[in-house]
Amino acid sequence: MANYTNEKLNPQAMAKYYDYLIIGGGMAADTAARGIREQDSFGSIGIVSADTDEPYTRPALTKKLWTDSTFTEEQVALNTTKETKNSTLKLNTTVTAIEREHHRVQLKDGTSIGYKKLLLVTGGEPTKIEGPDDEHVIVFRERSDYRRLREFSGNNQHVIIVGGGYIGSELAAGLIQNNTKVTLIYPDEVLGGSQFPSELAKEYENSFREAGVNLLNGKRAESYTKEDGKLTLHLDDETTVQGDTIVIGLGVSPRISLAEQSGLKVEDGVYVDEQLRTTDPDIWAAGDIAYYPDKILGRTRIEHVDHARKSGKAAGKAMAGSTEPYAYTPYFYSVVFSISWKAIGTLDSSLTTIIDEVGNGKVVYYLEDDLPVGILTWNVEPDLDEVRAVLSNPPIDPQSLKGLIQDKQ
Repeated sequence: MANYTNEKLNPQAMAKYYDYLIIGGGMAADTAARGIREQDSFGSIGIVSADTDEPYTRPALTKKLWTDSTFTEEQVALNTTKETKNSTLKLNTTVTAIEREHHRVQLKDGTSIGYKKLLLVTGGEPTKIEGPDDEHVIVFRERSDYRRLREFSGNNQHVIIVGGGYIGSELAAGLIQNNTKVTLIYPDEVLGGSQFPSELAKEYENSFREAGVNLLNGKRAESYTKEDGKLTLHLDDETTVQGDTIVIGLGVSPRISLAEQSGLKVEDGVYVDEQLRTTDPDIWAAGDIAYYPDKILGRTRIEHVDHARKSGKAAGKAMAGSTEPYAYTPYFYSVVFSISWKAIGTLDSSLTTIIDEVGNGKVVYYLEDDLPVGILTWNVEPDLDEVRAVLSNPPIDPQSLKGLIQDKQ
């Protein structure tokens, strides 16, 4: 029998035991705590985070903080523990092991914390490139990274951004609008070309070029060096770029080592059922690391804020006794300059696409065996439930897709 009940009854051990323990301090942790409280008003909640900041709204770090002068950094905090009674947050704290048989986790400082129910929302580990540690090289992921980049931007400083995905493109757009010289390096021949159909990728890329971003396409960064206060980025074609600061936005890999080491089932991420429960009945996983059964997309793993919010809440509710499955299919989105897009499913420009003109924007259907596997809305504000309905129950003739999704504005 697990010994967590004895720890709970021992007053000396109360501070090291929680009814609900959450490992990870991002947005999924915040919504999980709130989900728990919807089902259980009193059970103790502990959140253990390696971050230096309390949970905050992560999208603002690459979007609103750069483009909306009325939105300040003080507004990004989610106030998790203030708004969730009987909850405790431990920052700068690293979990080194899960001892499932004892219902406790080991911390880097040698202490342990007991739990009744455990949630893993450990997020993603950003990809790095070779080079010396330097405060002007930012592997962009956390609020502290935003603070450094804000300090090193403006005054026509030169920031080199590696990667043309969400982080790279959004920061390039934000920085160029904040008196910063920007060079953006990406492997696609056209920015966004691996995701968007050719005509939209060209429009997307041109918006950066017209704003003054220096674009280096079809290139990959291999390493960087520093000499005489200047950083030099070395590219795969043996050319170099010099700048004041380098930002690396090359995506993340799921942090699943804790789950792996504790013997939980792991595939593309941490394997969970429709309630986000792992192969241990007292452990759940949500957010970036969860490999879950989506009712429309099939078993998948999604790295985006909408999924983090919704799956975190669903996991929290399930931990506290809800039998409701996680039946939500997340969307993802981005905003750069005058282009706003949303999508559900697979965006792969190598697939057959049907482009529908809708108002002043477009809706793109990505087809596999004549059936839509992804839908992109481009400067169109859709009813996302209609997008989900088309993906889950599409017409037999793909040409009949045109007109199904309209701008709800």
